[in-house]
Amino acid sequence: MDTTPTDRIEKSIQLRHPKSKVWRALTDYEEFGSWFGVVLTGPFERGATVQGRVTHKGYEHMTMEIVIERMEPERFLSWRWHPGAAEPGESFSHETPTLVEFELREVPGGTLLTVVESGFDQLPIARREKAFRDNSQGWAAQMEAIERHLG
Repeated sequence: MDTTPTDRIEKSIQLRHPKSKVWRALTDYEEFGSWFGVVLTGPFERGATVQGRVTHKGYEHMTMEIVIERMEPERFLSWRWHPGAAEPGESFSHETPTLVEFELREVPGGTLLTVVESGFDQLPIARREKAFRDNSQGWAAQMEAIERHLG
């Protein structure tokens, strides 16, 4: 299926660390939470639903929920979630979730980390553009956050 320019976000960063260290930062739920800005309820395991409270200043009233789809150690992680910042009492659970995929590739000097989020065209038109714009900015910031976290 072809995607439109507004259906898919892709961000990459080259990290000066081995895949094992990047993988741990992505999949250890406590380590992930420290750089992503969320306190999660439990470990990342295939099929698990993991919830958490957002810790970013100004967003502390929000929660997130992800469903882990695939985990291929030191290579690939994917989950589904409902993008966008839901306000208290607001739910996006009736919507089709987007797919978030992380790919790790060994490159000279470290690891190339790529994140792709797709499925925005399935969101209700009333919030599609904002969710896409916010997550595009968010993934750019998160790539910087994992780089800072890894040092």
